[in-house]
Amino acid sequence: MSDESKPAPGGLLNGLETQKTRRVNEAARSLHPSAVKDLLSLGVCERCILRLVTVTATFDSDLATVSSSTLRGWLGSGVEEAASPEPSICIVCLGVLQFVFSDAKQTLVKSDHVAWITDLVKQQGHEFDSFVLEVSLPSTISENERAVLLYLKGKYSDEAWLQSEKVSVKDALKVLVLDPLRASLGAKSDSSSFHIRLTYSQASDEAQGLSETKHERKKRKTDEENGSNCMSENPFKKVSEPCILSVHCNKMPIFFGGRYFKYSRNVSQSRWIIDDERMGEASVEEIIGGSILPACLGDSYKFHAAGREDIDVRMLGSGRPFLIEVQNSRKCPSQQSLTEIEEKINNSEKKLVGVKDLKFIGSECWAMMREGEAEKQKQYAALVWISRPLEEEDCNSVSSMKELKILQKTPIRVLHRRSQLERERTIHWMKVEKIKGNAHYFLLHLCTQAGTYIKEFVHGDLGRTTPSMGSILGCRAEIIQLDVTDVKMGDS
Repeated sequence: MSDESKPAPGGLLNGLETQKTRRVNEAARSLHPSAVKDLLSLGVCERCILRLVTVTATFDSDLATVSSSTLRGWLGSGVEEAASPEPSICIVCLGVLQFVFSDAKQTLVKSDHVAWITDLVKQQGHEFDSFVLEVSLPSTISENERAVLLYLKGKYSDEAWLQSEKVSVKDALKVLVLDPLRASLGAKSDSSSFHIRLTYSQASDEAQGLSETKHERKKRKTDEENGSNCMSENPFKKVSEPCILSVHCNKMPIFFGGRYFKYSRNVSQSRWIIDDERMGEASVEEIIGGSILPACLGDSYKFHAAGREDIDVRMLGSGRPFLIEVQNSRKCPSQQSLTEIEEKINNSEKKLVGVKDLKFIGSECWAMMREGEAEKQKQYAALVWISRPLEEEDCNSVSSMKELKILQKTPIRVLHRRSQLERERTIHWMKVEKIKGNAHYFLLHLCTQAGTYIKEFVHGDLGRTTPSMGSILGCRAEIIQLDVTDVKMGDS
């Protein structure tokens, strides 16, 4: 093919653009001329006119290729009153569909709408390949639209286009900006975990609703009964200020899971502050969550665990399952980064907390963790003191007990924060290990149902737990030290 016979670069694209603008031109020129003239003179913008004075759904993405000034020329063709070198802010959409708005500093912005949004999104440093666009508008806009439609019905009650369904300002804005925003961000728009929210708020009372007051409704009704045409005059005030637009980006929470160990008897599971005073040296929550959050560039985190242990109880053995939920993360760290975080925690100088199997997991893990709570079992190792010497018969008797049912009233030590209830729990098995040199002490290994209060099972809690180790042995019993050695979640 010779150079002369080749199509000009971009010729096909230009042809498509011409076809789109021709279609919009035809749609604009087909609208009811008197209604268009009225709305332009009232101060309704071109795109709102295309939304309101139409029989078919002509408001689509093709409108994004046509400027407001061009639309105004097509709509105002042959209408002298509509010609205005400086179109005012729309009395219906308050500038939203004109791409005129104020920023957070209330500075009027008339620049490229999509470029402005793109810059703000990129400034926040999020990593994403798809997004969901959300739009929030002040209720004044829908009130203004109802008032203008009521005005039109007073003059054009028999017109078919008044009965058709109208595209809302919110949907119209999405139609106009979604395609160019996708191209600008280089991302798809679908059911993503990353949300871009455009929040429009009313600038001041000057941008007030156009709905009639009770006095105005009464006056209009009287004028209609007297045969006067009250709709021949402009009943609406001009709008001097557009909406204020702010852009908020938010990523749905991401989750990291693993198992933790607690080696210190002075470390709480979660941050514990009483009367502005920290209880304990640190917390598992802060050590793990505080290490993961910076790697995600997130706003905050929440710590979830499969149960909990008291501050003076160590978590040993296979560790306790946990989740870290990171809010609004800008990035998701690689598995290599998570391995480095795990090593940093495990090799810390104080050795308060340990972690294993740290990895990124889906949100379904939270539901799985909750579902497994009913079947969860825990194993403990307790150093127990009794008021009389331990005998061989005691060891055999305790170790032979299987699936022992006990009743526990809410322990006295937690009554201030938990309701008064009686709970049935199961001690699946127990094993007694003697300590050489002192018959008043022994190690008690036991496996229990989730939610069993171990300290109370040993000492009886003044008769609130029955039976207890004290009642089984027929003497006073106390826990000296307690460690959790295993936590099993259902079949996992």
